[in-house]
Amino acid sequence: MTRFDASEATARRELFAATVDAHRERGSEFCTLEPDETPPDSDDELVPWIQFGGETVALDCTDTELDRLKELLGEYPDFRIDELERPEEADGTHVRITTHSDADRLAVFFDVVFQQAFGYPDDYRAWAVTI
Repeated sequence: MTRFDASEATARRELFAATVDAHRERGSEFCTLEPDETPPDSDDELVPWIQFGGETVALDCTDTELDRLKELLGEYPDFRIDELERPEEADGTHVRITTHSDADRLAVFFDVVFQQAFGYPDDYRAWAVTI
């Protein structure tokens, strides 16, 4: 893998799939994906992230983002919420999703989560931050 960022849908999904493949080949604990900046319509100043390790997708989200994520999961029956954690000191929810998907299916899911749950436009830039 030589590129670590992409801003076009096909290139992002290729980046995400390559990141998952590299993570699996290296046997690392997890890989992390992040968009370039906060979502355009967000009140939250934190940049969302998605981590994947083993068979678990992990992310933090607001209540509104969680509602959109739950709705989105109806289209992905091979992905299921395994755990919701709401720490007292945090605003939001840590979500763990279990899946047995291949890298390409994960890549599509990650891209859709950034757009539909977090509210990014079609041309957002994403980075493979940790592999």
